[in-house]
Amino acid sequence: MASSTLNAGKIIIITAPSGSGKTTLVKRLLKEIPWLRFSVSACTRQPRPGEINGKDYHFFSEEAFKKMIAEDAFAEWEMVYTGKYYGTLKSELAATWNSNEVPLVDIDVQGALNIQKTYPDTSLTIFIQAPSIEVLRDRLQKRGTETPQSLNERIDKAVVELSFASQFDTIIINDDLETALQQLRQTVIQFVGRS
Repeated sequence: MASSTLNAGKIIIITAPSGSGKTTLVKRLLKEIPWLRFSVSACTRQPRPGEINGKDYHFFSEEAFKKMIAEDAFAEWEMVYTGKYYGTLKSELAATWNSNEVPLVDIDVQGALNIQKTYPDTSLTIFIQAPSIEVLRDRLQKRGTETPQSLNERIDKAVVELSFASQFDTIIINDDLETALQQLRQTVIQFVGRS
């Protein structure tokens, strides 16, 4: 089922390096704006304990995912690791638009830029970043979930991701959570034209 990008509604795309506070901001924004709907991504990895198909992700076999790629079912997709595919289904976006809601896509930098190319006139791309790499490193260390190696890998990835920030419509510095949330809310409401 190929959907025309001409009939697309507006779409909010949010990305950030790990540790920037994106997940917290997205959850708060979704609670505050009733017409925003979280866009559930598709993937080929196995569900983690507690994850629900259709709520956390749409889980597919690699074979089924590749078949959907061939059928042009994705607004964007990428192989993040060997054999591990992630993507945004056009049908997920269409269902949101059909219910008079606006999809919010929480995605990595490359995926965000790919969706922006697919929906150039109806998408708003937002890049959230920590005030500095030092602050980012400190936040990641405080999580207590990183080894020294994984911490350095996340920081290295963040440096690369930050080099793409200028390609986004809006950059929000998450120095203070409430201030960043207010900026995010205003930016989304202004773009969509709904309060």
